[in-house]
Amino acid sequence: MQVVEKSGKTVEEAVAAALEELQTTRDKVQVEVVTEPKKSSLFGLIGGRDAKVKVTVVEAEAETAPVAVEVVAESVEEVVVVQSATKAEPEPASTTAPVDKEVAAQEREAAVAAAKAFLQGLFAKMKMNVMMEKFYDPEEEGVQFKLHGPGMGVLIGKHGQTLDSLQYLTNLVANKHTKERVRIIIDVEDYRKRRRETLVRLAERLADKVKRTGEQVALEPMNPYERKIIHMTLQNDRSLTTYSEGDEPYRKVVITLK
Repeated sequence: MQVVEKSGKTVEEAVAAALEELQTTRDKVQVEVVTEPKKSSLFGLIGGRDAKVKVTVVEAEAETAPVAVEVVAESVEEVVVVQSATKAEPEPASTTAPVDKEVAAQEREAAVAAAKAFLQGLFAKMKMNVMMEKFYDPEEEGVQFKLHGPGMGVLIGKHGQTLDSLQYLTNLVANKHTKERVRIIIDVEDYRKRRRETLVRLAERLADKVKRTGEQVALEPMNPYERKIIHMTLQNDRSLTTYSEGDEPYRKVVITLK
């Protein structure tokens, strides 16, 4: 396992230096903020402190093959994953009138079709050869499009920012004419799955550190979705508490003893 410690004027600068030395990308590492940067006082002459981070390369895990696939020949390939019975999309509540269930189902289908058409059009303009997997995600309670193909890193962006923007725009298009919001999740080469697993391991490791040392730990700035993963991972630990501090986009999670 490759581990380096780097310093910089900011956390981002230190992380960038570590990534350059490790010759890897942000989604393939764990980042622990060892020391927060501190601005100097007294006209910038004393009291300053650089940020220091510890960056660990995460070993890639083998991907799980889909249950079954059906290849659809289109300008952008789509692979429809057939889920097992335990992961089938739940039917609407039986108390809903039949006509309402039918309308809701039609709206969902239209929303998913609009999302698919939007993505296909976008990738065609970008001249990207993209394969899409489409299936219902019961954990996220939405329809997920998994994207695969060459040069997909451009769709992820730094810390997944481009991917989040793509997902936001796709949801706007999909829900333009729906009464009930249909959640669309966009993932690229299982980036979100790998990132989630990385954050869970990071939260557990830092929680152990807080228990050993008795000192609180502040993580690097994260988006709301990633902060939620940290909070949920440690929510049942009776000896710890977590909270977020700071302003977007620099808001971060702090882990401390109760």
